[in-house]
Amino acid sequence: MDASGGLPAGRIVGLPATELAARVRSGELTAVEVVRAHLAHLDAVEPRIGAFRVVRREAALAEAHAVDTALTRFAMPLAGVPVAVKDNVDVAGEACTDGSPACPTRTAERDHPVVSRLRRAGAVVVGITRVPELCLYAATDGPGTVTRNPWDTARSPAGSSGGSAAAVAAGVVPLAHGNDGLGSLRLPAAACGLVTLKPGRGVVPGGIGADDWSGMAVNGALATTVADLAVAHAVLAGEEPTPLEAPGRPLRIAVSTRSPVPGTRADGPARAAVDSAVAALTAAGHTVVRRDPPITPGAAVGALARWMAGAADDAAHLGIPLSGLQPRSRAHARVGRAVRAAGLVRPATAERFRERMVGFFSDVDVLLTPVVTGPPLPARPWHERSFLVNVTADARWAPWTAAWNLAGLPALVLPAGTRPTGHPLAVQLAGPPGAERRLLWLAGELERRQPWRRHAPVFDPAGNPSPAPV
Repeated sequence: MDASGGLPAGRIVGLPATELAARVRSGELTAVEVVRAHLAHLDAVEPRIGAFRVVRREAALAEAHAVDTALTRFAMPLAGVPVAVKDNVDVAGEACTDGSPACPTRTAERDHPVVSRLRRAGAVVVGITRVPELCLYAATDGPGTVTRNPWDTARSPAGSSGGSAAAVAAGVVPLAHGNDGLGSLRLPAAACGLVTLKPGRGVVPGGIGADDWSGMAVNGALATTVADLAVAHAVLAGEEPTPLEAPGRPLRIAVSTRSPVPGTRADGPARAAVDSAVAALTAAGHTVVRRDPPITPGAAVGALARWMAGAADDAAHLGIPLSGLQPRSRAHARVGRAVRAAGLVRPATAERFRERMVGFFSDVDVLLTPVVTGPPLPARPWHERSFLVNVTADARWAPWTAAWNLAGLPALVLPAGTRPTGHPLAVQLAGPPGAERRLLWLAGELERRQPWRRHAPVFDPAGNPSPAPV
């Protein structure tokens, strides 16, 4: 105990969100103690990772005090839990820039619905995390800043929820908000050894940019444990957190390592991660079959068109002239304008693809795939490079995520070991509409059989050793 009678800061930082909330609800800890400890850890590690655009120090402590004095504290599932919010949704009293220095300064008058839900659950927003401009790319950087991966600061935490992922992996916050339009939650989770869920269409409130990239982008959370992610997902979806129910039968799980992008393939460690997950699932009594989903070139074109158009739409929505964008984003938005003018964003394309993908799950419950082809991209000023260099690097590294955004189906990424170089490995689980809880339950089974290290070793606030399988 420290002089005030509470747990020492080193015993607070690094605890799972569910444990922190339970201790705040019981009165063993105060929300102010929890937030103050995490802010101290933020100060220690932020110069090395560059995860935050804004740190809300005084506001966060005031909000923590409000949690401590709230009569409803005992019913808050995230009581006193520090969280970070991605810089593309509104936080009352803060400016939202979508990662663009050219974005007109506007202080938000009210919270985005997902931020409101986090606050009502007792979470405390300690800061706004960095993103690439307009959240378009698979690395997080901008003028004067490169956000770095806590597992290897020479690597990127990916994007576009890279700042949020870096903050969680370094133990600065146990949970962070992010969103996913082509993999922007799942890629940072894979790069930073975290677990995340891209919900299916309509499960969590949207309102990301002009039109959620024509319906592809959805809000979600990044966490270090499945239990934390399950509570965060329930809060964001407006549901009461409840224990994940077992399916009552062995699941039939398809596995595919074929890349949807021609000329790309998972490297040896990425394929080994899938094989390890297959072995664990088989040992748990599930049936595993080899089967490739019906992802066609037309689906890739449909997702690409929405990604391009999203740049133009969001720049216009935010009042950013194309001349004010970074060169890569300017080219991206110009292509997007042409895509819109040519009528290439067609709702029927997405609906036909969704029907095919739903049909794929007619006799399987879940699909297991890789996430990325190799280690995270280097941490460098990608914004100084051309549009084509950025797009090519993204496509080669991350071919397995975009299809699920176009189809509007849920997909979850979880850690699956480490590479010989020490970088995290990950696998992806995808399912039909309404499969969010099934995916979370199955991820929990894998977590029990193949536990992962919750924080990057150098930044681990508790100095915990790697876990051993049970």
